[in-house]
Amino acid sequence: MKIVIDTIPLLSPLTGVGNYLYQIIRHLKIIDSANDYTYFYGYYSKKLFTYKENKNRFYNLKELVKKLPVGNVVTRNLKGIINFFLPKKFDLYFEPNFIPINITAKHTVVTIHDFSFKLNPEWHPRDRVIYFEANWKKVEKADKIIVVSDFIKDQCIDIFKLPEEKLKTIYNGFDREIFKTYMVEELQPLRDKYRLPERFILFVGSIEPRKNLKNMILAYLGLDKIIRRDLKLVIAGFKGWENREVMELLGKAGDDVMYIGYISDSELGKLYNLAALFAFPSFYEGFGLPPLEAMACGCPIIVSNVSSLPEVCGDAAYYVNPYDVESIADGIYKLSTDETLRYNLINKGIDRAKFFSWEKSSRQHLEVFEGMLNI
Repeated sequence: MKIVIDTIPLLSPLTGVGNYLYQIIRHLKIIDSANDYTYFYGYYSKKLFTYKENKNRFYNLKELVKKLPVGNVVTRNLKGIINFFLPKKFDLYFEPNFIPINITAKHTVVTIHDFSFKLNPEWHPRDRVIYFEANWKKVEKADKIIVVSDFIKDQCIDIFKLPEEKLKTIYNGFDREIFKTYMVEELQPLRDKYRLPERFILFVGSIEPRKNLKNMILAYLGLDKIIRRDLKLVIAGFKGWENREVMELLGKAGDDVMYIGYISDSELGKLYNLAALFAFPSFYEGFGLPPLEAMACGCPIIVSNVSSLPEVCGDAAYYVNPYDVESIADGIYKLSTDETLRYNLINKGIDRAKFFSWEKSSRQHLEVFEGMLNI
């Protein structure tokens, strides 16, 4: 079977969809020698590469166009335009990022990661919302739709009236070579590099409205000064969008809150190990990869009691109401002071993480792909 995969997400630093896509392809290359894979980066290639290895090709063109007026809208359509002039025929086209483009194939499989762009458009840049709204019908026409949680599957059925027979839940995994427990001596270089405090709460994710960093910071700053003196807050991730309020709060927080920006996965695994606890009070997640990574690293976690997070984290998390600053603050206080609770959540988290793997996820993707042959 000739399979083509849209690999445009690999042309930017890997977060979210890009990380998911890279891991699925990486493991498909290991387990599947029967099918013929082609990757579409704005042009067709048989080679798998990422942003770091391909900065000077399509990525540069994309970044140049984005600087122009309405550049983001053009960029989102550019890959389809380019493909129009470079047509090829395939048995199956896999779109990992919601919206299929103009690729000719007998069957199309797409992945839906979440519905925040439709349910809460105010959380996203306007050009992104316009693009998704204009192209949503293409998702509905896909032969098969992979979703990353049963929570998203239920939303597909109950809210968007997608037929259940088209849907397949496949959980994400995590990189077991990176997200694990490390020896203490392996962690010191990272602590020194970022001048990290001895004890800290960690948040990982883009600074964007959906992640609820405003309430997270307010909850932390509402803690007693004695607690904040010994327990700082460290934030890692891109600056994102619609982040003015959060950035102003960071400016007022002083030395108690550190923003270290985006860091690589190789450093992130060690950062989870260094943290006293991980807090992720997001308003909405289709899956929620950072809590899973933190659990795998032996870091006790606080997460929201909404969306997919209870499904993914099970009994291995302390749950809070993301809309209630006091609930978040109470969770931080309890998990930072109750050693028995910490110990239980650490052990439960390590066990819970064992359920998820990119190997399992990739095999399930392959089953979906090969199932298309019978349609």
